Amino acid sequence: MTKNVGKIDKIARIAIGIVIILLGIMTGSWLGIIGLIPLATGIIGWCPLYCPLKINTCCKNDGCDVKKDS
Repeated sequence: MTKNVGKIDKIARIAIGIVIILLGIMTGSWLGIIGLIPLATGIIGWCPLYCPLKINTCCKNDGCDVKKDS
């Protein structure tokens, strides 16, 4: 898996994931489980939805394995 989630994107995903999980816990709703998706993609640095859409928010300075097509 080539990383395709950049530094700012990671921070935003982790923060949003935590907020959704906390809201789910506070309201007693199972919908808080949805927060695991942005949290996981932020932690691993790879988003499966970005692949077919050819989106890459990584910069070379982010430490991502960026492969550019010629």
